[in-house]
Order: sequence, then structure tokens, then C-alpha cells
Amino acid sequence: MKYSISIIFIFLCFTINAQYKSFQLLENGDTLNRIDDNNLKQGRWKIHINELRGEPGYDEEGNFLNNMKTGVWRIYDLYGLLKGKELYKWGNKNGLQQYLINGQVEREENWRAVDPDKKFDTIDVQDVYDQNKYEKKIIKINSYALPFGTWRYFDPESGRVIKTEDYNALGQIYTPIKNTEAPVADTLIKKLPKPKAVLDFEKSNKGKKSIKVRDGKTGN
Repeated sequence: MKYSISIIFIFLCFTINAQYKSFQLLENGDTLNRIDDNNLKQGRWKIHINELRGEPGYDEEGNFLNNMKTGVWRIYDLYGLLKGKELYKWGNKNGLQQYLINGQVEREENWRAVDPDKKFDTIDVQDVYDQNKYEKKIIKINSYALPFGTWRYFDPESGRVIKTEDYNALGQIYTPIKNTEAPVADTLIKKLPKPKAVLDFEKSNKGKKSIKVRDGKTGN
């Protein structure tokens, strides 16, 4: 009976994976790094990246769908410590990405993936003068992943946010223009010099007790 179960298990593994051109078979029967008959990466993958030009090597693992990264991908250093967590859609970064140092978040990025089958996209662009106003624009797609939303940079020791960047739907850093101009009336008051009579009056009464001045009002 024990041998029959083993034979059935091997047969099932062979049948399930017959559709793949190549794969790695794990001890528990799961498959890894599958390539189908169309040379497309499918399912769970683990990829090793060697050190290059002073940049440290790392491992990453996640899932492929028709040769495109999809869902959650995790990045580990060569000691097995988690260095980052990325989200993918259509093979491009999409949503919140996190990168860590010694287990603490160092940076958070937000990305927007675009369907690679689309040539144009309709997006809402925020008004630089009024953050509550948006304008719809049709744009030609030149990149299928754009920074979008707020990026945060942290002090890994304290967890305090030390820098933020905001990106609009075009992937451009967004800096609202604040209206710092003074009202027209205030501007005119500042620019107009005091009449000589007023200056002489202020000079002659400097240091004296307050003097009641007629201001045109009626009554007591």
C-alpha cells in the first residue's frame, strides 16, 4: 500500500508538470521556477542576483503569470534577512513598496502600474492651486509604471519620517503653489507713504500721553 501511494504521487507530479518545459521539483513535491512550452515563466519563482559593481547580491521570490511578476515579491539579503516587499501588477510595480534596513522600514514608495495592452490612459490630475480640484486628461503611455502618491523616508532607528515626496498621476513630483500674495488693500497701505502732516504730528507728540483725535465719527 505504501509503495502504491508513492507511485500515484510520482505519477500525479509527472502529469501536472508535463506541460512545463523546465522546472525544479522540491522535496515536498512542489515545483519552482517553471517555464512552460511557450518559454513563459509561470508560478512560484526564486531568483538569485549576484553582487555587481559594489552592489550587494540578494534573493527575491514571488510569482510569475505569463512571464510577468504578479502579487507580492519579497527581497532577502544573502543572510536571509528581509530587505524589501514589493507589489506587482502586469509585471510592473503597483501600490505600496517597502524597503528595510535591519528589519526597520527605511523607505516607502507608491507606484501605479498601467495595463501594457493600453496605448493611452485617462487620469485625474490634481490642480496645483487647489488640492480639491481634479482635471481628467488623456495621456499617451510611455512608461507602464509611474511613481504615484506619497513616498516616505524614515530614520530606521527612531522610525520618524524625515522626508516625504508627493507624486501626481503623471509621475511628477507635486508641489502645491501657495497663494502668499497679500490682499490688494494691504499692499496699497504698505506702499503708500504717510503724509508729511501725519509724520510731523507723530514727531511732535512722541512720548506724550495719548491724544484724542477726531476721526469723523458722530456722538460722544
